[in-house]
Amino acid sequence: MAASNSRWNIRRAAILATAFVSGVLSEDLLVTSGFSNCKTESNSIHVQKVDISYNNADKTVTFDVAGTSDKEQNVMATLSVTAYGNDVYTNEFNPCEQKTYVKQLCPVPKGTFGANGTQAIPDKYSNSIPSIAFQVPDIAAEATLQLKSLDDGKEVGCIQSQVTNGKTASVAAVPYIAAGIAGAALLVGGAGAIGAAFSGGAGAAGGAGGAGTFSPSFGEVFGVFQGFAMNGMMSAQLPQVYRSFTKNFAFSTGIIPWTQMQVSIDNFRSMTGGNLTNDSVEFLKNATLIYPDGSTSSGNGSAFKRAVDSVVYLATRDIDTSADTTSTGGDAPTTTESTVRAAVSGIQGYVQQLSVPQANTFMTVLLIVAIVIGVIVVGILLIKVVLEAWALFGSFPESLTGFRKHYWGSIARAITSLILLLYSVWVLYCIFQFTHGDSWAAQTLAGVTLAIFTGILIFFSWRIWHIARKLKNSEGDTTGLYDDKKHWVKYSLFYESYKKDYWWIFVPVIVYMFAKGCVLAATDGHGMVQTISMLVVEGLMLILLIWSRPFERKSGNVVNICIQVVRVLSVACILVFVEEFGIVQTTQTVAGVVLIAVQSALAGILAILIGWNAIVACCKQNPHRKRRKEMEKLQRDRDALTPLDARNSLLLGRTESNKSGVSFSYANAVADVKRPLDRRDDSPERYTGVAIEPSSGYSPLDVPFSNRPLTPSTPMGVGADQSRQPLVSHAAPLGSSQQPTIPNLGGGYGGYSGYGQQQNNGYSGYRGAGY
Repeated sequence: MAASNSRWNIRRAAILATAFVSGVLSEDLLVTSGFSNCKTESNSIHVQKVDISYNNADKTVTFDVAGTSDKEQNVMATLSVTAYGNDVYTNEFNPCEQKTYVKQLCPVPKGTFGANGTQAIPDKYSNSIPSIAFQVPDIAAEATLQLKSLDDGKEVGCIQSQVTNGKTASVAAVPYIAAGIAGAALLVGGAGAIGAAFSGGAGAAGGAGGAGTFSPSFGEVFGVFQGFAMNGMMSAQLPQVYRSFTKNFAFSTGIIPWTQMQVSIDNFRSMTGGNLTNDSVEFLKNATLIYPDGSTSSGNGSAFKRAVDSVVYLATRDIDTSADTTSTGGDAPTTTESTVRAAVSGIQGYVQQLSVPQANTFMTVLLIVAIVIGVIVVGILLIKVVLEAWALFGSFPESLTGFRKHYWGSIARAITSLILLLYSVWVLYCIFQFTHGDSWAAQTLAGVTLAIFTGILIFFSWRIWHIARKLKNSEGDTTGLYDDKKHWVKYSLFYESYKKDYWWIFVPVIVYMFAKGCVLAATDGHGMVQTISMLVVEGLMLILLIWSRPFERKSGNVVNICIQVVRVLSVACILVFVEEFGIVQTTQTVAGVVLIAVQSALAGILAILIGWNAIVACCKQNPHRKRRKEMEKLQRDRDALTPLDARNSLLLGRTESNKSGVSFSYANAVADVKRPLDRRDDSPERYTGVAIEPSSGYSPLDVPFSNRPLTPSTPMGVGADQSRQPLVSHAAPLGSSQQPTIPNLGGGYGGYSGYGQQQNNGYSGYRGAGY
């Protein structure tokens, strides 16, 4: 056996370092990723391993091939490369010729064989490779190697392999960045909600309101990412570059690759009527997924990672050949043949590229959501336990008392918010389970959960409509939904972001989410119908937002209308990918790159706005909550007013008028006790501190001040009636030796009783109303 020395030496290390420094691995390299034999029955040569890379910097091809042959034979090899449906490179060579001589393949021996090495490519062939092939990520290219017998010219072997340039839009860091942006929106908007949870009833309303009115909110950002992912699930001929981009946002729809979970779901399906033959984790490990645009993908692992591993391995090898052995020199990465080529599209193609079998889709999302709900419940209960322990050993802030009493309400509110956030994708996966699932238990769970989620949203919608109708009938408007703390705490998460006149917008939003998920799942596999239907749904929602502009803040209207415009444009661009229109792949790829740029720009703008909201949140308050708090404070101030309270100064100079136009001033009032004034009581004390002032020139009381009936012409205490002196004779002195006396009203008031009887609509009317 001929084998090269696998030990590292200075020359090989220098080659590898130079490759990294010069950017060969990511700029000027084409690498095969995965392969499959074209035919398996009549071919006498079966390839078991293929790793081929082309270095555009030095115009060389590095290869590593292994396989088996039924007999010894001379072959002619033809290598052809297609990109975006066009033939970009074709080369035919004989392994026995001097320029392309490969000893082990001249002739191909009987039994197992292996060969690896480097071949220089003539300029006439290397110049035919377009430069775009090294720049565009996720190029839709495929290499085919055909082996023909020199004796009769028949094909004796054939392999196909996807070609990548090392660039991809599916980068492991992108999902974390996207999750970080959504998390930042949750922190910025949820700071009030968290404080609300701790403060209980009243705070829950206000805090949640603060979270809902800032745009972009967590729900809006998460909805944008869900939209990106759902675009990648459409059944059109999506370019590979755009499909890889949308793969980064799969987490927002609940699709998270987790091999052990998929194995458990496979076992569950097998026990409940599922068929694992062509739809399981084991099946995907050996499958090559073929998409409508002709690009391929592996159902297990990352093509980019395998390509880099192959480059690192090939860059450190010399020409190495072996015969009659299954062993190859060096520690090579294992590149196994994809024994199955499965045509996929739509939702199936999206989830299977993440190593999730299509029949496992709903169960995967169900388990992920169950974990999230469990985390929410356990987290809130843990806080409850901490507060109880705190209460035993010390006193905690009064603001936490509400959460301590109403923690179950916080749990219910959080779960309802989660349902509202995931309702669109939940409808999508449930309907997809009904149409593509094979387990009766999974289909039952899909039906039950969809009914529960839909029932919860219908109940809240009906309840809010019912309350709004009662408020409309009793108060004339529906502002009670915002001003009444009881209603706000329970239901504000549905309408907190909207103006008072557009509280009902949450109902068409729920209908929009249902329609979006239903259309995408029900029309799966029908690209044109699906795309047009989605365009109609998104367009109607855009029209509704432009017509109503329902958000309380102007920024909310601007942000949400811009988001909806991007959604409409995204679906319009996907029309370019519809197969029935026959648009060439190069144009589709350009449209895909433009779509990536637009959606990436939207994500970046949202991230900037979230940062801005973090600053604004420190200065501004939810307008609904602010108005409600002001009303509550005003009500408390009114209820707390007392005669001795400094705030009683608000009454200074305050006047009340009766129907006759007579104004009574209470500026000199000394008592705040309201009691009936007996008309038969002749005591002058009933007039103490009361002065009648005319407010109209036509008043019968419009007489000179000195002659007014209720104004004594004689100073108080002068000519007093001595018969009344005993009433105050025993009173305590008022800080001086002079004792208080009661004025002698005499006959000055005698004529007033008759006058008062004639003016029943005057002073007597006032006594009935005021006292």
